[in-house]
Amino acid sequence: MSDDFDRLSPALQCQIVNGLGFKELRPVQLNAIGPILDGENCVVLAPTAGGKTEAAFFPLLSQMDQHDWRPVSVIYVAPIVALLNNQEHRLQQYAGLIGRRAFKWHGDVGASARKRFVADPSDILLTTPESLEVMLMSSRVPAKRLFQGLQAIVIDEIHAFVGDDRGGHLSSVLERLSRYCGRDVQRIGLSATVGNPEDFLRWVKGSSARAGRVLYPVGASKQPEIKLDYVGHLENAAAVIAALHPGEKRLVFVDSRRRVESLGKLLLERGVDAHVTHSSLSKEQREIAQRAFEDGKNCVIVATSALELGEVLLAVEALPAVSKA
Repeated sequence: MSDDFDRLSPALQCQIVNGLGFKELRPVQLNAIGPILDGENCVVLAPTAGGKTEAAFFPLLSQMDQHDWRPVSVIYVAPIVALLNNQEHRLQQYAGLIGRRAFKWHGDVGASARKRFVADPSDILLTTPESLEVMLMSSRVPAKRLFQGLQAIVIDEIHAFVGDDRGGHLSSVLERLSRYCGRDVQRIGLSATVGNPEDFLRWVKGSSARAGRVLYPVGASKQPEIKLDYVGHLENAAAVIAALHPGEKRLVFVDSRRRVESLGKLLLERGVDAHVTHSSLSKEQREIAQRAFEDGKNCVIVATSALELGEVLLAVEALPAVSKA
């Protein structure tokens, strides 16, 4: 494919071509190989569905293969549980290309599965900042043993953290992890195109002494469309949401369970395929709502911080455009 591709381990090259059937890698994926293999802290910028996950993980898997990294060697951090659920199969598949494993840990994962992971850790851990801190603080999780082989941390959707309280919390957790494993852990942030990428890079690096680089998308790409609106009350919010981006998926965050239920009902009355999720629902009910959202094409999921993004009064996200109300 290219000189950059040739730097990946032979086993991974073979699996990308023959196992995944890739005829070529995207420019952002090729451009990320060198800096990540060289151990730099990176911020990878690319549009939604632009291949950022592969850009980060193909070179990390190559390092894992060539240098025989021992688990847990890579942590993947996401701001919401739904994103972890979406990425779980993909990262398990990619890890399996070289005979490695990935495991998802968050509040809905059962105790027996967690015990199995602690006893026999996987190479890649998928988690949220809050769940990661619970692992560091729990007397049932031997964190120093578990993370002594940690080499790299991938932070997805870093724009959800930078400049936010959750970002400050995550930064402190990353510093603690570096102390646990006794090394300067490589840090890689993934994001859609942003206007201040150097600020993101400084945030990602933290106390790390590694070289850092922003990997920009290749070719022209327009800035995300951001709109702000004042909805006033739930009835108006339902009208705005129903009218925004018909035919696409929309994600709505509300500040209370009662308002989630009320807004979901108002959307259903308007003929919108709406699903709700909050902490009072059972795990099974939340998973049904998330699967319906993932499988649907013209639908809305209304949530509280049960999706672990934090409490926002009302944010509506449509893919690929974004609007906030």
